[in-house]
Amino acid sequence: MKRFDEIKNLIMSMEDDFVKFYDKDNQAAGTRVRKGLQDMKNWAQTVRTEVQNMKNSKAAPPAKKKK
Repeated sequence: MKRFDEIKNLIMSMEDDFVKFYDKDNQAAGTRVRKGLQDMKNWAQTVRTEVQNMKNSKAAPPAKKKK
């Protein structure tokens, strides 16, 4: 569950900047929100690749022989 905790922490770390941008109209916070979202996108791509590689590395069950 380490990966799940990572994404939760990443989202929570952006909360203040979302509030500052949307509620307080702080433009600099908008830049930080965009950077955080780009980081999340990169993280997600890394995890997607990791999951695919783990899935593909599992040995396929041997084919049943026909009788």
